[in-house]
Amino acid sequence: MVKLSEKIGYGFGDMSSSMFWKIFGAYLMIFYTDIFGLSALLVGTMFAVTRIWDSLFDPVVGVVADRTETRWGKFRPYLLYLALPFGIIGILTFLTPPFGDTGRLVYAYITYTLMMMVYSAINVPYASLLGVMSPHPSDRNILSTYRMMFAYIGSFIALLLFMPLVKAFGGDRSADVTVGWMTAPQLGWLMAIVVIAATCTLLFYGCFSLTKERVKPMKEAKTPLKTDIKDLLHNYPWWILLGAGVASLVFNSIRDGATVYYFKYYVDETAFGDVKFLGIPFVLSGLYLAVGQAANIIGVLLAAPVSNRIGKRKTFMGSMIIATVLSVVFYFFDKSQITLIFVFQLFISICAGSIFPLLWSMYADCADYSELKTGNRATGLIFSSSSMSQKFGWAIGTALTGVLLEVFGFRANCVQNPETINGIKMFLSILPAVGALLSFVFIAFYPLSESKMKGITEELEKRRKTLKA
Repeated sequence: MVKLSEKIGYGFGDMSSSMFWKIFGAYLMIFYTDIFGLSALLVGTMFAVTRIWDSLFDPVVGVVADRTETRWGKFRPYLLYLALPFGIIGILTFLTPPFGDTGRLVYAYITYTLMMMVYSAINVPYASLLGVMSPHPSDRNILSTYRMMFAYIGSFIALLLFMPLVKAFGGDRSADVTVGWMTAPQLGWLMAIVVIAATCTLLFYGCFSLTKERVKPMKEAKTPLKTDIKDLLHNYPWWILLGAGVASLVFNSIRDGATVYYFKYYVDETAFGDVKFLGIPFVLSGLYLAVGQAANIIGVLLAAPVSNRIGKRKTFMGSMIIATVLSVVFYFFDKSQITLIFVFQLFISICAGSIFPLLWSMYADCADYSELKTGNRATGLIFSSSSMSQKFGWAIGTALTGVLLEVFGFRANCVQNPETINGIKMFLSILPAVGALLSFVFIAFYPLSESKMKGITEELEKRRKTLKA
């Protein structure tokens, strides 16, 4: 039985990860182009190169974690030892050094690559915890729901407060104002991420303290890496989830990465001024992103009851086809139709939020499927693929954003031409719709139904009891 405190503790881990991940997704592109001073093409290329490499690094982390044996278990030690580096490297990523153009580009490559690597090194073990905290699919569904709920709460807080923090530290002042070698905007962005990073570090320590590992593999002997990889490549449901995960992350990353551009250059949020809530001034783009995260939480809460009634596969497919249709309609909104823009953000984000707890739960099912078929439970390797699909999806989405911004003629901090504006509109509508539709197509072939998983779980429990006897 998984206690409430442990469910909350497990949620702390993704709350931490998602605070950074969403800030990277929503603000890192515009930070690099409008604050750091790189061209959109250079940034898009960097995202593609670094994230593809980092995606290949994820399975390495999974393999190492599977072979880790400590008094804290296989996966929890990584939370303990990497929480602080996770925060420190995140801060360095948003530091603007006093270098020339080439030096800053090299610095961006180094820090962003390190950030994504430490993200993998702590998140692959964290994700793998889901497979060993309980052997029961129902518990995993609940843990996955807590994970995603806390993830979206963290994202909501980070996206809602990030720009107010930037402003509070002077980030809205003129670039002519300098503090040391940095301009006021550069310092404002750096200090805002310091606050977020400190919070993320503490949350991972909380996750380590409150969680436990319970599930032990049937085979205690170490299997060769070649065997683990062979078993994974023959895991048909894993391939389906990999494709669906990549496509769904393309859907999300394009929308998130282009939001600030949409409101800055198309809607012109400065014309609306600051919108105050509880005395705190917010800009429209920040509220839009925060509404998306709040809606994601609604989607997470709906995922378990809906999927328990109609199945994970049907829930996933329904969410993605609705998101596809709504995203296409979004393209036709005029910049003055703020209410409709926010309403559609609400419903699209509910759909987006509902699929991710299902994905995590399905990956745990894939680990059971693999153990039944092969007798080998490479939990870390299987869950590393979920992180890998995230990285591939974000790599494709953010690289497309950078490259297409250049193709559309984007120039930072300038009035954009009609072709560029049309392209920016597509980033929040047509292009995400393609990713959602592809995700729908992939998951339509997912074979592990609820009835099949019930049989797999029962058979594994019988085998484990036989081995103990």
